[in-house]
Parts: sequence; structure tokens; C-alpha cells
Amino acid sequence: MSLPDILSSKLRLPAVAAPLFIISGPELVIEQCKAGIVGSFPSLNARGEESFESWLIQITQALAAHDAANPDQPAAPFAVNLIVHRSNNRLQEDLELCVK
Repeated sequence: MSLPDILSSKLRLPAVAAPLFIISGPELVIEQCKAGIVGSFPSLNARGEESFESWLIQITQALAAHDAANPDQPAAPFAVNLIVHRSNNRLQEDLELCVK
């Protein structure tokens, strides 16, 4: 089975960084992606919906700037770990922000 295009064309290593509780944030995710591995973070690390959206914007803009400056070595994609449990009252809002 082959990797999807988004992964096969941008990954330097076939690795996904673990979404670490409290530790994973925009700066770490950006550096992981620039290094060629999938960066990730739990959505609940961003405290509050407005903070989560600003994290998504910060990561997206930083990776776009990196890609523009480094067309031969684009950043790997990033992933958001959504907590799918009934105790997570932000799930729907966080999911909608990810889609946006």
C-alpha cells in the first residue's frame, strides 16, 4: 500500500511526532514539520476555542512561509489529536475549526 500524495511528497522520514499533553504546542509542531515529520498536538493543549484557532493559524502560516522559502524541502503536514470522548465539550467546535 502506498502513502497518500500529501505524505509521500513531503515526508523526509515516515514518522509522526506524538501529540504530547501540555508539551506539544505551535512552536514544537512547526519545527517537527520543517524537519520532515508529521507534527501533532492535542487540541485541548490550546486552552479555549480562541486559542486553538490562533494555534491553527500560527502553524499554517509558519509552514506556508517555510514552503515558500524552501520549495525543494516543503514542510510535512501536521495533525491535531481530537479527544473523542463525551467529556470533551469542545469536540464539535474544534472539529469545525480544523475543517475551516
